[in-house]
Amino acid sequence: MGEASGNPSKGRHHDAPSATGIASPSGKTLHSTSASQPSMASTAASLASTTKEEPMGPDRRTTVTTPGQVSKTGTAQDSQGGSPVGRVTKREDYISWDDYFMGVAFLSAMRSKDPSTQVGACLVDPENKIVGIGYNGFPRGCSDDALPWARQSDGGFLDTKYAYVCHAEMNAILNRNIAPLHDCRMYVALFPCNECAKLIIQSGVKDVIYLSDKYHDDAIMVASRRLFDLAGVRYRKHTPKINRITIDFSSA
Repeated sequence: MGEASGNPSKGRHHDAPSATGIASPSGKTLHSTSASQPSMASTAASLASTTKEEPMGPDRRTTVTTPGQVSKTGTAQDSQGGSPVGRVTKREDYISWDDYFMGVAFLSAMRSKDPSTQVGACLVDPENKIVGIGYNGFPRGCSDDALPWARQSDGGFLDTKYAYVCHAEMNAILNRNIAPLHDCRMYVALFPCNECAKLIIQSGVKDVIYLSDKYHDDAIMVASRRLFDLAGVRYRKHTPKINRITIDFSSA
């Protein structure tokens, strides 16, 4: 191969085209070229000069620049051949599954009309899909203004909320979108009472995660633990990794 310099005196066994034209056997010029039009050899040399490759290996980069275009640089990799240098990676401050589902239970509790106690419950299947949500309140169709919300009353039991309220655990189970709830787990703010424990066992829930057990020594809570232990339902207190979850609608 001849050199790309266009010098007719090197590496050629025949005459090279003149800078101003190509001569025919008769000595006449068949085609003229202007001085500003580059030869094929000089064009190839120009393109070659605009392509730069670094040594082969995991850090190899190729930069190509052509007239009228911006340089394009391939993605570089680290010296171990791992993640590309400058690659955007996932954030590390996302909440855990337990905090997430307990947060859903707390958010659900904000729907409760109870002036003294708001409790929410969240049911989750083994694939971490939410299958039921509930909060404490009166049964469907019963006016929130027609029944008492008092915890104590001189009129006795019938004048308190306890005769009428459905607990969050009950509503979550009744609101479920799958049946049965085998191997599901329930997230709830307060440890379930004995009546809710019966429903939890009968529905197939196998794990109860609670945040507070402030009524631990009450008879109904003792009964709940006894039922759970006999039925093989596991229960554990949740320790949050974060103390507060803020929902800011203005950030959308």
